[in-house]
Amino acid sequence: MSDRNLTLLTDLYELTMMQGYYKNNRKDLVIFDTFYRKNPSEAGYAVCAGLQQVIDYIKNLHFNEEDIAYLRSTTLFDEDFLSYLAEFRFTGCIYAIPEGTVVFPMEPLLKVIAPITEAQFVETAILTMVNHQSLIATKAARVCHAAKDGGVMEFGLRRAQGPDAGIYGARAAMIGGCIGTSNVLAAKMFGVPALGTHAHSWIMSFDDELTAFRTYASLYPQNATLLVDTYDTLRSGVPNAIKVFTELREAGKMPTRYGIRLDSGDLAYLSKKARKMLDDAGFTDASICASSDLDEHLIQSLLLQGAKIDTWGVGTNLITSKDCPAFGGVYKLAAVEADGAFVPKIKLSENPAKITNPGDKTVFRIYEKETGKIKADLIAFADECVNENEPLLLFDPVDTWKKTLLEPGTFTVRELLVPVFIDGNCVYESPAVMDIRSYCKEELATLWEETKRFANPQKVFIDLSERLYQTKQELLNRIHSENKRDF
Repeated sequence: MSDRNLTLLTDLYELTMMQGYYKNNRKDLVIFDTFYRKNPSEAGYAVCAGLQQVIDYIKNLHFNEEDIAYLRSTTLFDEDFLSYLAEFRFTGCIYAIPEGTVVFPMEPLLKVIAPITEAQFVETAILTMVNHQSLIATKAARVCHAAKDGGVMEFGLRRAQGPDAGIYGARAAMIGGCIGTSNVLAAKMFGVPALGTHAHSWIMSFDDELTAFRTYASLYPQNATLLVDTYDTLRSGVPNAIKVFTELREAGKMPTRYGIRLDSGDLAYLSKKARKMLDDAGFTDASICASSDLDEHLIQSLLLQGAKIDTWGVGTNLITSKDCPAFGGVYKLAAVEADGAFVPKIKLSENPAKITNPGDKTVFRIYEKETGKIKADLIAFADECVNENEPLLLFDPVDTWKKTLLEPGTFTVRELLVPVFIDGNCVYESPAVMDIRSYCKEELATLWEETKRFANPQKVFIDLSERLYQTKQELLNRIHSENKRDF
């Protein structure tokens, strides 16, 4: 991404609004929040990702001569505005929740504080980066949770919606918990393991299956995983694989890693039969890998049926998040500076879920001290704090009668938003992908099992501080009184 100029990766209306602000001499400092309203795939949580790509984008944000020439050709933009764009750079501040953190609806994943022209312009690019990778990271976390101790390999490049989706989807899948990817470019770019075996075409290109297996095992003696379902899994594939493993054992050339891959048929039945055949032949440490249109629900079902599968290759349903193809993150104005202070702004809607939370905010995560599990998230004004040595009253911002009083010493607190850009300068160093993956694993361990279940997961409480709640109600009441109407 750093080698590409993505400045025009935006919706046209960002530029037309930007020119409107410029023409009206609007230099207001504003705050925009990036958040989402509903967890994908009916999950109880999401995993945020994509921040590193946002950082790369902001660092390289500039309109080059070709960009200016193109915008001039549309006849929409005046020369004084185009001259402004030629010198344009991002000078604002960005705060974000680190990649790999488990997150929940309505809380700011990323906050932009900048002059209105700058803050408005970066909306589209931020959303496409955060939405896509958060979606795939969440899906990967669910798939890996279903696989339990079995490793999940990301195999989706050929089914991704284009090269970028394949590359950055693989990155997000690694953050969500995958052990490696078949995507060699992604493996190189992000320093993650490249994994894979061979295709059916390898077997079919030889005169017989046994010769194909022997040849492959001799070429890759340290990782001899043989695809056994080209012709007949139990009558041909597994027996021929056993013959090759037996020959390697007798020659004293047993591979470091070896096993078989199943890519079709009844994976539960075939894996149990194959496991017995391998064990009876003395290859108890041979691994069984499965692929074939897997997702978290099928993996869970196969394991409940007693499938003897050690690792999983998951492609289409992971890289596309097939059951939920969009994350739904939005970017909304939260405050405008006036006389040196931020004035909270709120968006109303006939749909209560679309009413925004106003003002300059932060997010506190509240943990149960005894278990280390997440008790709730508290959205508050940025200048508020939570004292672990004082009682904390949590209440539902919709059903306000639902209240929980946490006694001092029974909970711990962590503020989630961290500074990423200050006055246009990047102050945050993104960890390596494998380190983000380790952090995400720790984050997922703070969720209750009830929140991670696939059917009807328990929701995590997302509460507002009392001050933020009162400000929101005041704005709602004021707007209502100013816009009274009969129904």
